[in-house]
Amino acid sequence: MKKLLLLTASIATAILSGCATHPPAGFQSFQAKDLSALTRSKEYQQKTNNFFIINDSSGSMTETYMNGGLAADPAAIKLEIEKELLSRMNKTIPNITLNSGLRSFGFGKCTSIKGTKLNQATESYSKSAFNAAIESLACGSGGSPMDKTIDHTQNDLAANTGTTALIILSDGFELDRSPAPSAQALKARYGDNVCIYTIWVGNPSDAEGRTTLLNLSNLGACGFSTDAASISSPTGMAKFVEKVFFKKLFPMAEGDADLDGVFDSKDKCPTTPLGATVDVQGCWIIKGINFDTAKHNIKSQYYHLLDNAATVLKRNPGLTIEVQGHTDNVGSDKYNLGLSDRRANSVKTYLSNKANGRASLTSHGYGESRPVATNETANGRAQNRRVQLKVRK
Repeated sequence: MKKLLLLTASIATAILSGCATHPPAGFQSFQAKDLSALTRSKEYQQKTNNFFIINDSSGSMTETYMNGGLAADPAAIKLEIEKELLSRMNKTIPNITLNSGLRSFGFGKCTSIKGTKLNQATESYSKSAFNAAIESLACGSGGSPMDKTIDHTQNDLAANTGTTALIILSDGFELDRSPAPSAQALKARYGDNVCIYTIWVGNPSDAEGRTTLLNLSNLGACGFSTDAASISSPTGMAKFVEKVFFKKLFPMAEGDADLDGVFDSKDKCPTTPLGATVDVQGCWIIKGINFDTAKHNIKSQYYHLLDNAATVLKRNPGLTIEVQGHTDNVGSDKYNLGLSDRRANSVKTYLSNKANGRASLTSHGYGESRPVATNETANGRAQNRRVQLKVRK
């Protein structure tokens, strides 16, 4: 209903003013990181042969983006954020052999009366051709038939050989129907030859849409979910491109038994379950969660990170996990020990509810005794106010 109101309002504005276009946002210049070394390195191998974009061009994408990560003047609408992210990805992809394609969804002049538009049929990738496809995303209008668009994408991918990265950009807001059945049908047809990656381009009020996109990437098994702010910087975009298009190989002398990306010789947590996010020591960390000083409550903005961890637990039933709480060095040893216990218990309670009893969870606080960063800086102390998950068996 809200999308229909947005479309009606935009038409009314156009009639009254004669011009309802949003002034184009000016983004800060973007200097892409050079990833050409990956194409020459014996440690990396290209894993993706094709990428196909599904872009949300519905009415809600005309709302002003207010979630950080991309500074623009004037403030950008969500559609402009999507286009800027695709442009930054295009600049970051190194010189490798690929095919690319792009399809958008919405209703009205911005896509079609059918609700979906093939902006670029799958073709040999070039930066100029893909840039033209990005520029064809002229506006946003109407509802959100993401499910129908994924159905069409099944046929769009039919001629592809090798592995395809299906990258979906959306706010996940008030979709016409759940896209999950369509994604399941696509996976049933293509199996591991298609990996689903989702990029949430939403505002805090669209948080439910983020969960929808996370669930889509989980259906793909080999993909992952991220958000606009996380991949907007040169470093963030470089990491995204690397993870989507390349896999890291290991020298024969080194092994990685739990496949977490950390060599066994350096892995202090060698039994981490598949899909878990690890730190440099190979230990499962719920990366991104920060507790305020002297606080143990979990902020709602971090729920999606815990949901990811719960998904890993559900995929690996029967695990025994110790939830470990940690603090910085502000306060007494005794106080910090109790605080770390409370932090660990908060996370344990959340995961217990979300994992539906698939794992045995205990909690333990270690106070300030196990820092992973310096306590001399605010950033270091923030990293130490953390929670880790230890596989006991």
